[in-house]
Amino acid sequence: MLPEIQRERIDVVLVSPRNPLNIGAVARAMANFGFTQLTVVAPYEPHWREARSAVGAPELLANARETASLAEAVRNCTLVLGTGTLTHRKAEQPVVRLDNLAPLVAKALGSGKRIALVFGPEKHGLTREDLSFCHILVEIPTDPRQPSMNLGQAAAVGLYELATRVEPTDRSTLLEDRIHPGIATEEPQAAEKPAPTSGNLDILASLIEEVMVAAKYSPATMQEANRHDLRLMLRRLKLSAADGRRALGLFRRILWRLKR
Repeated sequence: MLPEIQRERIDVVLVSPRNPLNIGAVARAMANFGFTQLTVVAPYEPHWREARSAVGAPELLANARETASLAEAVRNCTLVLGTGTLTHRKAEQPVVRLDNLAPLVAKALGSGKRIALVFGPEKHGLTREDLSFCHILVEIPTDPRQPSMNLGQAAAVGLYELATRVEPTDRSTLLEDRIHPGIATEEPQAAEKPAPTSGNLDILASLIEEVMVAAKYSPATMQEANRHDLRLMLRRLKLSAADGRRALGLFRRILWRLKR
Protein backbone atom coordinates (compact mmCIF):
# COMPACT_ATOMS: atom_id res chain seq x y z
CA MET A 1 0.00 0.00 0.00
CA LEU A 2 0.97 3.64 -0.37
CA PRO A 3 3.22 4.63 2.57
CA GLU A 4 1.48 6.31 5.49
CA ILE A 5 3.59 9.46 5.15
CA GLN A 6 2.18 9.93 1.63
CA ARG A 7 -1.39 8.97 2.54
CA GLU A 8 -1.29 11.76 5.12
CA ARG A 9 -0.82 14.27 2.29
CA ILE A 10 -4.13 13.28 0.70
CA ASP A 11 -7.20 15.07 2.08
CA VAL A 12 -10.70 13.69 1.60
CA VAL A 13 -13.18 16.57 1.27
CA LEU A 14 -16.97 16.17 1.43
CA VAL A 15 -18.96 19.15 0.18
CA SER A 16 -22.34 19.78 1.84
CA PRO A 17 -23.16 16.14 2.67
CA ARG A 18 -26.77 15.70 3.81
CA ASN A 19 -26.79 12.30 5.51
CA PRO A 20 -24.53 11.72 8.54
CA LEU A 21 -24.60 7.99 7.79
CA ASN A 22 -22.86 8.68 4.49
CA ILE A 23 -20.21 10.75 6.24
CA GLY A 24 -19.65 7.86 8.63
CA ALA A 25 -19.39 5.44 5.71
CA VAL A 26 -16.69 7.63 4.13
CA ALA A 27 -14.79 7.71 7.44
CA ARG A 28 -14.98 3.92 7.61
CA ALA A 29 -13.66 3.61 4.04
CA MET A 30 -10.83 5.98 4.90
CA ALA A 31 -9.91 3.82 7.90
CA ASN A 32 -10.00 0.70 5.70
CA PHE A 33 -7.29 2.12 3.45
CA GLY A 34 -5.31 4.10 6.02
CA PHE A 35 -6.32 7.68 5.19
CA THR A 36 -6.77 10.08 8.11
CA GLN A 37 -7.37 13.60 6.78
CA LEU A 38 -11.13 14.30 6.46
CA THR A 39 -12.71 17.72 5.89
CA VAL A 40 -16.47 18.29 5.84
CA VAL A 41 -17.68 21.46 4.11
CA ALA A 42 -20.95 23.04 5.28
CA PRO A 43 -22.63 19.81 6.44
CA TYR A 44 -26.44 19.74 6.40
CA GLU A 45 -26.79 18.03 9.80
CA PRO A 46 -25.08 19.61 12.85
CA HIS A 47 -24.55 16.26 14.63
CA TRP A 48 -22.69 14.46 11.84
CA ARG A 49 -19.78 13.47 14.10
CA GLU A 50 -22.08 11.05 15.92
CA ALA A 51 -22.74 8.89 12.84
CA ARG A 52 -22.95 5.22 13.86
CA SER A 53 -21.86 4.09 10.42
CA ALA A 54 -18.26 5.13 11.16
CA VAL A 55 -17.47 1.59 12.33
CA GLY A 56 -13.84 1.41 13.39
CA ALA A 57 -13.34 5.10 12.66
CA PRO A 58 -14.94 7.16 15.47
CA GLU A 59 -11.66 8.94 16.24
CA LEU A 60 -11.18 9.87 12.59
CA LEU A 61 -14.70 11.34 12.53
CA ALA A 62 -14.15 13.20 15.81
CA ASN A 63 -10.93 14.76 14.51
CA ALA A 64 -12.33 15.72 11.10
CA ARG A 65 -12.08 19.36 10.10
CA GLU A 66 -15.22 21.39 9.34
CA THR A 67 -15.12 24.43 7.06
CA ALA A 68 -17.70 26.85 5.74
CA SER A 69 -16.51 26.74 2.12
CA LEU A 70 -14.70 24.52 -0.35
CA ALA A 71 -12.18 27.32 -0.95
CA GLU A 72 -11.18 27.16 2.72
CA ALA A 73 -11.08 23.35 2.71
CA VAL A 74 -8.58 23.09 -0.16
CA ARG A 75 -6.63 26.28 0.57
CA ASN A 76 -3.38 24.45 1.39
CA CYS A 77 -3.60 21.90 -1.44
CA THR A 78 -1.67 22.16 -4.69
CA LEU A 79 -3.67 19.53 -6.59
CA VAL A 80 -7.45 19.42 -6.19
CA LEU A 81 -9.27 16.43 -7.71
CA GLY A 82 -13.02 16.78 -8.09
CA THR A 83 -15.06 13.60 -8.60
CA GLY A 84 -18.12 13.12 -10.74
CA THR A 85 -19.71 11.77 -13.88
CA LEU A 86 -19.89 13.32 -17.33
CA THR A 87 -23.45 12.10 -17.86
CA HIS A 88 -25.10 15.44 -17.11
CA ARG A 89 -22.20 17.90 -17.35
CA LYS A 90 -19.63 19.24 -19.75
CA ALA A 91 -16.24 19.35 -18.10
CA GLU A 92 -14.37 22.68 -18.08
CA GLN A 93 -11.13 21.17 -16.79
CA PRO A 94 -9.06 18.11 -17.80
CA VAL A 95 -10.84 14.79 -17.18
CA VAL A 96 -9.03 11.69 -15.91
CA ARG A 97 -10.70 8.33 -15.47
CA LEU A 98 -10.21 6.88 -12.00
CA ASP A 99 -8.30 3.88 -13.35
CA ASN A 100 -5.82 6.28 -15.04
CA LEU A 101 -5.33 8.50 -12.00
CA ALA A 102 -2.49 6.65 -10.23
CA PRO A 103 0.49 7.96 -12.29
CA LEU A 104 -0.69 11.56 -11.90
CA VAL A 105 -1.04 11.21 -8.12
CA ALA A 106 2.34 9.47 -7.87
CA LYS A 107 3.97 12.37 -9.69
CA ALA A 108 2.24 14.93 -7.45
CA LEU A 109 3.24 13.13 -4.26
CA GLY A 110 6.79 12.70 -5.54
CA SER A 111 7.10 16.46 -5.96
CA GLY A 112 5.79 17.15 -2.46
CA LYS A 113 2.29 18.31 -3.34
CA ARG A 114 -0.69 18.13 -1.02
CA ILE A 115 -3.73 16.60 -2.72
CA ALA A 116 -7.46 16.94 -2.09
CA LEU A 117 -9.97 14.35 -3.32
CA VAL A 118 -13.34 16.12 -3.35
CA PHE A 119 -16.81 14.56 -3.31
CA GLY A 120 -20.06 16.46 -3.79
CA PRO A 121 -23.49 16.24 -2.13
CA GLU A 122 -25.48 13.04 -2.47
CA LYS A 123 -28.30 14.56 -4.50
CA HIS A 124 -26.46 16.28 -7.37
CA GLY A 125 -22.70 15.95 -6.83
CA LEU A 126 -20.25 18.82 -7.25
CA THR A 127 -21.68 21.93 -8.84
CA ARG A 128 -20.09 23.92 -11.67
CA GLU A 129 -18.98 26.44 -9.04
CA ASP A 130 -17.43 23.70 -6.88
CA LEU A 131 -15.53 22.31 -9.85
CA SER A 132 -14.00 25.70 -10.60
CA PHE A 133 -11.76 25.07 -7.56
CA CYS A 134 -10.56 21.75 -9.03
CA HIS A 135 -7.56 21.21 -11.27
CA ILE A 136 -8.92 17.92 -12.61
CA LEU A 137 -12.26 16.12 -12.80
CA VAL A 138 -11.91 12.44 -11.88
CA GLU A 139 -14.52 10.32 -13.63
CA ILE A 140 -15.57 7.07 -11.97
CA PRO A 141 -16.77 4.88 -14.85
CA THR A 142 -20.25 3.43 -14.26
CA ASP A 143 -23.01 1.85 -16.28
CA PRO A 144 -24.89 4.66 -18.07
CA ARG A 145 -28.18 3.24 -16.80
CA GLN A 146 -27.05 4.06 -13.23
CA PRO A 147 -24.34 6.75 -13.43
CA SER A 148 -24.45 7.97 -9.82
CA MET A 149 -22.91 6.20 -6.86
CA ASN A 150 -23.59 6.31 -3.15
CA LEU A 151 -21.17 8.71 -1.44
CA GLY A 152 -19.62 6.04 0.77
CA GLN A 153 -19.18 3.64 -2.15
CA ALA A 154 -17.62 6.31 -4.38
CA ALA A 155 -15.15 7.21 -1.63
CA ALA A 156 -14.26 3.55 -1.06
CA VAL A 157 -13.60 2.94 -4.76
CA GLY A 158 -11.52 6.12 -5.08
CA LEU A 159 -9.47 5.51 -1.95
CA TYR A 160 -8.79 1.90 -2.91
CA GLU A 161 -7.27 3.12 -6.18
CA LEU A 162 -5.07 5.67 -4.39
CA ALA A 163 -3.96 3.28 -1.66
CA THR A 164 -3.12 0.31 -3.86
CA ARG A 165 -2.43 1.57 -7.40
CA VAL A 166 -0.22 4.59 -6.74
CA GLU A 167 3.44 3.66 -6.83
CA PRO A 168 5.34 5.13 -3.87
CA THR A 169 7.97 7.60 -5.03
CA ASP A 170 10.33 10.15 -3.58
CA ARG A 171 11.14 11.67 -6.96
CA SER A 172 9.40 14.46 -8.81
CA THR A 173 9.76 12.67 -12.16
CA LEU A 174 7.31 10.31 -13.78
CA LEU A 175 9.02 7.96 -16.23
CA GLU A 176 7.43 7.68 -19.63
CA ASP A 177 7.11 3.91 -19.43
CA ARG A 178 4.57 4.26 -16.61
CA ILE A 179 2.23 5.83 -19.12
CA HIS A 180 3.39 3.94 -22.23
CA PRO A 181 4.66 0.49 -21.13
CA GLY A 182 7.63 -0.70 -23.13
CA ILE A 183 8.83 2.79 -24.10
CA ALA A 184 11.80 3.66 -21.94
CA THR A 185 13.30 7.09 -21.47
CA GLU A 186 17.03 7.58 -21.65
CA GLU A 187 17.12 10.63 -19.43
CA PRO A 188 14.92 11.51 -16.43
CA GLN A 189 12.74 14.58 -16.74
CA ALA A 190 13.70 17.76 -14.92
CA ALA A 191 12.33 18.16 -11.40
CA GLU A 192 8.92 19.81 -11.35
CA LYS A 193 8.84 23.31 -9.93
CA PRO A 194 6.83 23.88 -6.73
CA ALA A 195 3.21 24.76 -7.47
CA PRO A 196 1.10 27.46 -5.79
CA THR A 197 -1.53 26.32 -3.34
CA SER A 198 -5.21 26.65 -4.16
CA GLY A 199 -5.40 29.48 -1.63
CA ASN A 200 -2.62 31.40 -3.37
CA LEU A 201 -4.38 30.99 -6.73
CA ASP A 202 -7.56 32.39 -5.18
CA ILE A 203 -5.62 35.42 -3.89
CA LEU A 204 -4.27 36.01 -7.40
CA ALA A 205 -7.73 35.56 -8.94
CA SER A 206 -9.23 38.10 -6.52
CA LEU A 207 -6.52 40.62 -7.37
CA ILE A 208 -7.01 40.15 -11.12
CA GLU A 209 -10.76 40.59 -10.63
CA GLU A 210 -10.09 43.84 -8.76
CA VAL A 211 -7.94 45.03 -11.68
CA MET A 212 -10.70 44.12 -14.12
CA VAL A 213 -13.22 46.14 -12.13
CA ALA A 214 -10.86 49.12 -11.88
CA ALA A 215 -10.23 48.94 -15.63
CA LYS A 216 -13.99 48.67 -16.30
CA TYR A 217 -13.26 45.45 -18.18
CA SER A 218 -16.87 44.23 -18.07
CA PRO A 219 -20.25 45.19 -16.55
CA ALA A 220 -21.09 44.30 -12.96
CA THR A 221 -23.48 41.61 -14.16
CA MET A 222 -20.49 39.66 -15.53
CA GLN A 223 -18.37 39.75 -12.37
CA GLU A 224 -19.56 36.40 -11.03
CA ALA A 225 -18.95 34.70 -14.39
CA ASN A 226 -15.51 36.32 -14.64
CA ARG A 227 -14.66 35.09 -11.14
CA HIS A 228 -15.58 31.53 -12.11
CA ASP A 229 -13.60 31.67 -15.35
CA LEU A 230 -10.53 33.14 -13.61
CA ARG A 231 -10.41 30.28 -11.11
CA LEU A 232 -10.53 27.74 -13.91
CA MET A 233 -8.00 29.56 -16.09
CA LEU A 234 -5.39 29.90 -13.34
CA ARG A 235 -5.64 26.20 -12.56
CA ARG A 236 -5.36 25.23 -16.23
CA LEU A 237 -2.23 27.39 -16.64
CA LYS A 238 -0.27 25.20 -14.18
CA LEU A 239 1.78 28.11 -12.86
CA SER A 240 4.80 27.49 -10.68
CA ALA A 241 4.84 29.10 -7.23
CA ALA A 242 7.45 31.60 -8.46
CA ASP A 243 5.32 32.51 -11.50
CA GLY A 244 2.33 33.00 -9.22
CA ARG A 245 4.28 35.45 -7.04
CA ARG A 246 5.52 37.30 -10.12
CA ALA A 247 1.98 37.62 -11.50
CA LEU A 248 0.77 38.84 -8.11
CA GLY A 249 3.39 41.61 -8.09
CA LEU A 250 2.56 42.56 -11.67
CA PHE A 251 -1.17 42.91 -11.09
CA ARG A 252 -0.63 44.79 -7.82
CA ARG A 253 1.45 47.32 -9.76
CA ILE A 254 -1.23 47.59 -12.46
CA LEU A 255 -3.93 48.14 -9.86
CA TRP A 256 -1.85 50.81 -8.13
CA ARG A 257 -1.43 52.64 -11.47
CA LEU A 258 -5.13 52.36 -12.29
CA LYS A 259 -6.14 53.77 -8.92
CA ARG A 260 -3.81 56.75 -9.38
